Amino acid sequence: MCAYVKGTATAIAALMVLTAPVAAEDVEVLHWWTSGGEAAALNVLKDDLSGKGVGWVDMPVAGGGGEAAMTTLRARVTAGDLPTAVQMLGFDILDWAGEGALGDLNAVAAAEGWDAVVPAALQGFSKYDGNWIAAPVNVHSTNWVWINKAALDAAGGKAPETWEELVAVLDAMKANGITPLGHGGQAWQDATVFDAVVLGMGADFYKQAFIDLDPEALGGATMAEAFDRLIKLSTYMDENFSGRDWNLASAMVINGEAGMQMMGDWAKGEFLNAGKVPGTDFVCIRFPGTQGSVTFNSDQFAMFGVDSEAAQAAQAQMASSIMAPAFQSAFNVVKGSVPARTDVPNDAFDDCGKKGMADLAEANTNGTLFGSMAHGHAAPASVKNATYDVITAAFNGEYADGAAAAAALAEAVAAAQ
Repeated sequence: MCAYVKGTATAIAALMVLTAPVAAEDVEVLHWWTSGGEAAALNVLKDDLSGKGVGWVDMPVAGGGGEAAMTTLRARVTAGDLPTAVQMLGFDILDWAGEGALGDLNAVAAAEGWDAVVPAALQGFSKYDGNWIAAPVNVHSTNWVWINKAALDAAGGKAPETWEELVAVLDAMKANGITPLGHGGQAWQDATVFDAVVLGMGADFYKQAFIDLDPEALGGATMAEAFDRLIKLSTYMDENFSGRDWNLASAMVINGEAGMQMMGDWAKGEFLNAGKVPGTDFVCIRFPGTQGSVTFNSDQFAMFGVDSEAAQAAQAQMASSIMAPAFQSAFNVVKGSVPARTDVPNDAFDDCGKKGMADLAEANTNGTLFGSMAHGHAAPASVKNATYDVITAAFNGEYADGAAAAAALAEAVAAAQ
């Protein structure tokens, strides 16, 4: 059955859920939210659905970037064993839609007015050929720095606003005998840091390089400087960073073993889960030089094209629950992200959450809200993976200098297109 024949059935089931409910079966959900803060956030959704009579069959696949989950998904689809809902990011959603694997959520979206409240940048991944195919649960921005407050105070007390100030704080932390930069040496984490470094070279440059994939921007002097900065940052990490999971790097900052971490705002969930308070125990800032611009990813739940009317009803109920303003607030307060809807009040959010919502609105207004290359929202997977290879090689000292890395990046992206 083609995707949009299935999609029509899904739409009919959705309308029935919203008017005369069909008995919904359990939803089997494939995801990679396995850390403490992530699991706490996911429980908000589980409990919400449980209250509406929809059971949850958990299918967790550990791995912060979602690569392992996507490998598992591919194997299950090949075997004809479809989950009902899958956590997905960016171009992965569009790729599966292009294969005809996803149903549509048009009936729920129309009934609840999603078009008017979801930012256009997110709709680019929530829709395919004009059909809603996924429900966005949040917006994560990736150009954050999380700083241990005591370590910052010991290093002079001023949060860095420029590259030069950042280096000075890192040097002071190193002199104070702690690891300045907590990091996990995995390709997606290396790329997350580099994303922020490139954005720090200018919003226009980020767009030229990672959105437009301009060869001159990818291989030129500005990119060479960005790589030199990345290589400099690598000197502030401990010797055991290779292979470390991101939440363990967060724990280093939480425990005062490291001064700061450059990571998306899912890291805040780890701080909150540990009982830490923004402004008192930790400080959240945009990567120096990136204030006013935001790189984002958005966790979305895509619904696979299933035949059972009860399964379709459960999918529609899950999508409706995800998009409810009260849920968007409750979930994102715990997760560390911000709502995927523009009409959710910020009252329940802490200072970092309020800043995240204001920054997102500012970037959206200014045209400086960009999908993150590191997290599959700037370019297709083939290009993203090509950048991963070069970034990690540069991070680990495999190029003579930033200029050599930039040249390799331009070549790799050209070959991947």
